Amino acid sequence: PDEELVYQSKRTEAYTEALEKLKADGKVYKCYCTPDERKQMRDEAIEAGRPALYDGRCDGKPDRDDIPFVWRFRMPKEGETVLEDLVQGRVVTPNNEIEDLVIARADGSPLYNFVVVIDDAAMGITHVVRGKDHLTNTPKQIQIYEALGYDVPQFAHLPLILGLSK
Repeated sequence: PDEELVYQSKRTEAYTEALEKLKADGKVYKCYCTPDERKQMRDEAIEAGRPALYDGRCDGKPDRDDIPFVWRFRMPKEGETVLEDLVQGRVVTPNNEIEDLVIARADGSPLYNFVVVIDDAAMGITHVVRGKDHLTNTPKQIQIYEALGYDVPQFAHLPLILGLSK
C-alpha cells in the first residue's frame, strides 16, 4: 500500500518494447484468421475428438498489410510446462495442449496474459495468489516470462470462494 499505483494505460511503452523483443526473437507471428475460420477450426477439432485449440495455421505465412491480424505468441510444441503450485502441488501441462495465444492486436494494444507478465516483472512480484480458475492461464504466462527472460514468480491457486476469482 505504500507503493505508487501502476496504471496499465500508462505502460504502453513497456508493452511495445516487450512485443518488439518477442518479434526480434522469433517468438510471435501474425495471425490473419477470421472469426469464421477460428469457429470452423474449433468445430472440426471437436468433431475429430481433438482439443479445440488454434492449430497454428498462420505461423510461417508471409506478412500481409491488406488484412487485419493479431499477434500470437509461439508456444513450444514439445515437452511440458511444469508449475510447482504452492496450493495445488505439481501441475504438469503438455506443451502440445497449449495453443499459440493472442497477446496483442494489430495496433500493438496488448491483452491480459501478456501485460500481467510484464507488469508483475516490473513490480518485482515474487508470489502470485489467485483463484484456481486462473490455473489454465499460468502455463501460458510461464512461457511468456521465460521468453522475455524474466524470473517466474511462485504461484498459489486457491479454491474459489463464493465464485470470486481474485
